[in-house]
Amino acid sequence: MALSLINIHVNVTGDSTRFFNVLAAPLVVADGTEILATAFLTDTGVPATAFPVVTNGYYNFYINGVLQEGGSYSITATELTFNTVTGTLSAGTPLIVEAVELTTII
Repeated sequence: MALSLINIHVNVTGDSTRFFNVLAAPLVVADGTEILATAFLTDTGVPATAFPVVTNGYYNFYINGVLQEGGSYSITATELTFNTVTGTLSAGTPLIVEAVELTTII
């Protein structure tokens, strides 16, 4: 039997949506602390109504520009929840949520 090569081309594209919040007051964080999606602004400066539900991708969460570990938070359409972390975030601290949806084109 002769060897045959199969050439498969798969293109993956990503669509990123970001949300911003600069804390107006200090935030005491404990396991289960929630921040509503409506506390964030979209890329265009409009108040967010919800975070997108990512079905084929991931979320990134940044505090003061530093990417946080995936297990330290969870995100739903309505809120960001801190998991197993404690501390206090100062007023003026920027929070950024990034939702990345991946699309595969064959």
